[in-house]
Amino acid sequence: MTDEKVQPLAGVKVLDFSHALAGPYCTMLLADLGADVAKVESPGGDQTRSWGPPFIEGESTYFMSVNRNKRSVVLDLKTEGGLSDAMALAMASDVVVENFKPGAMAKLGLDAARLQGMKPGLVYASISGYGQDQPTLVGYDQIAQGTSGMMSVNAPPGAGPTKVGIPIADITAGMFTAHAILASLFERDRSGKGRYIDVSLNDSLLALFTYQAGRLFATGESPKSDGNHHATISPYGTFATRDSFLNLAAATDGQFARLSEAIGAPELARDERFATNAKRQALRDELTREIERRLRTKTREEWLVVLERAGIPAGPIFDLAEAFSAPAAKRHQMKTEIDHPVAGRITQVGAPWKIDGASPPIRRPPPTLGQHTSELLREWLGGDRRHAPD
Repeated sequence: MTDEKVQPLAGVKVLDFSHALAGPYCTMLLADLGADVAKVESPGGDQTRSWGPPFIEGESTYFMSVNRNKRSVVLDLKTEGGLSDAMALAMASDVVVENFKPGAMAKLGLDAARLQGMKPGLVYASISGYGQDQPTLVGYDQIAQGTSGMMSVNAPPGAGPTKVGIPIADITAGMFTAHAILASLFERDRSGKGRYIDVSLNDSLLALFTYQAGRLFATGESPKSDGNHHATISPYGTFATRDSFLNLAAATDGQFARLSEAIGAPELARDERFATNAKRQALRDELTREIERRLRTKTREEWLVVLERAGIPAGPIFDLAEAFSAPAAKRHQMKTEIDHPVAGRITQVGAPWKIDGASPPIRRPPPTLGQHTSELLREWLGGDRRHAPD
């Protein structure tokens, strides 16, 4: 069960002009934490409403995956009435999030400079492919995966550049934007002043490289792809057993000694060629062959029991169905259900936070187009102000 009180952002109003993935993921994180998010859509709706299959009763599973806990408000920003309502909603908001092409919001008169000039405490966040000073560069996830170097380190050795299996640029940019928004709200409580936040997909991926970037800066050489093995620690990666594969990590000399003993090869730990991590890394392929020669004598499950007893970090490699059915995911409520007004009972990925031992609740299913236009304009603006169609 979830605790309905787990809403640390309750009372925070977020005006969400975003579409596709990076922006909606950011605002869903805020909504999951209790913020009241008004998702502004054109009369045609967020483009992801048509992305599929799969659809459930005509509703896009892509759209529904990143738009729960929000209310949909249809405003035609090409009309004076729609712009007027958008401006009024911005003045009633704590946060504005947008991911239009750089410069688009300024043309509408809804840019940060103008809105914060009218309301200095407003926190305003823009997400783009390459920053607000690069308006001509298209900001799609796979393009950023290429320009950031992500695809160069993700491929199996000897293969061509390979993208990550999830839209990692969009998701990471959305997460970083949410982080900055939360920090800005915290600061605003003390200063009364909002901030302008500029996050790009390309910068977000570059920020993930940490030790790989450290290797580049130290040596001047771009790291190459290491496939399923760690770039600096050995043995640390994917290994074949008799019937399947497992991941294991022996990150210290002590763990390597215990691993060698556990797989029946104590001589490996005594071998001067493998005496230090630096030596093991230099001979990683040879060491991998030696380890796999022993691992192929038993099944994955048999080895996982042995490795756990030996205190060696190891785990199975699941597909998504197995991952969401695993005990860890079940205990942490990482798969949850909610009733949707059109799609019926739908399953969603649970919130990753556990706050005081509970998950933030899914208060609202992903909205249908314009479902809350009249309701939200009435609540946020008062009276019967409403220019846009439902």
